[in-house]
Amino acid sequence: MNSLSLPFSHQEAAMQAHLSFHVPGTKRPRHYMYPPEDGSPQDSGQYETRAMTILDARHADFEPGLDRQGFRLLRTEVAVPDRVDDDAWISASYYPPMAEMARRATGADRALVFDHQVRRREPGQVTAGFGRHGDGSRPGAVGRLHNDYSEASGRARVAAVLARQGERMSPHSRYAIVNLWRPLRGPVLDAPLALCDASTLSVLDLNPAEVRYRERTGEIYLARYTARQRWYYYPAMTPDEVLIFKQFDTQLSGTARFTPHGAFDPPALPDGALPRHSIELRILLIHH
Repeated sequence: MNSLSLPFSHQEAAMQAHLSFHVPGTKRPRHYMYPPEDGSPQDSGQYETRAMTILDARHADFEPGLDRQGFRLLRTEVAVPDRVDDDAWISASYYPPMAEMARRATGADRALVFDHQVRRREPGQVTAGFGRHGDGSRPGAVGRLHNDYSEASGRARVAAVLARQGERMSPHSRYAIVNLWRPLRGPVLDAPLALCDASTLSVLDLNPAEVRYRERTGEIYLARYTARQRWYYYPAMTPDEVLIFKQFDTQLSGTARFTPHGAFDPPALPDGALPRHSIELRILLIHH
């Protein structure tokens, strides 16, 4: 546990649920976002499912913060996008107000949205996976506990986003990548998102893994279990709530840099609970 840790309150509400952790092996794990033509397994990693206490962040005795816990809950008056399958419309109409919200919430000088993903969990879809089946065109909830960027891929992504702007990374600036995660309908009862309190995380808990697309290969971190970790979620999130969480930060100390996360199945769902439908944006924050 590092110097950012906060006292644990036994008064915090919690539930027991299963989370999917990576088990380190001799080979780097690899996941294909499509069925490999050579017949290789789509997922080569080893995983274990553990019954975990997942704490209710709404009833914590402190306010989670982006630079301490790695996540924070925001509220927004920006309307839920209704044309979620129109990428051009999303980029033109939804990116700007959400980028400004991220900039204001973090105090960054600039915020650049560079990617988004709409996820539709289908009835009966297994949660403890990477949320891709078949040709990967219908992403669902991702249950493997992961962080979207590693040290190497985070820096590469920052450089690539800046290059699109005709810029280069400056040694005098701080760069961070955050996700803005939001339900498109609510309350979210199915496949809510669990997040690791970054103040209870060690870099030794993070294992690099390859994610292979047809046109490129990316690198993420998978989370392995350690007893020091503390996991949180926000129950019954509604569409006017936005979860911001840290994926990468070039600042090396004094702040959360990675926030492992993943969907989980609550132990019981009420009748009629709808499969989770959500949208997430990936945003580069620039602090000059």
